Amino acid sequence: MSGLASPIPLYVVGIDAGAGTVTVGPRAALERTTLDASGVNWIAGVPPDTALRVTAKIRYRHPEAPATVESIAPTRARVKFDQPQSAVAPGQAAVFYDGDTVLGGGFID
Repeated sequence: MSGLASPIPLYVVGIDAGAGTVTVGPRAALERTTLDASGVNWIAGVPPDTALRVTAKIRYRHPEAPATVESIAPTRARVKFDQPQSAVAPGQAAVFYDGDTVLGGGFID
């Protein structure tokens, strides 16, 4: 293992276990404007047939963020945030809201 020096803080932005590599970058490299979710459960029972304006949360303590969500398959959705979101992490829950009403949610791919 070798050390790494940088004049700025670095964050893990990718891991390739097969190659035994870890990719690091600045905090901005953690930001994403889109995510795909699988295992999506739509509370209405069926996916919406058009894109919806929502607020979305990408984990329990993350603040809701304005976004557009669209169904891309019966149990998959794509979320497009108005502003980049930090640390969109695979396996975390993504939940879509219309005000205080939960529209659905799934797991970040």
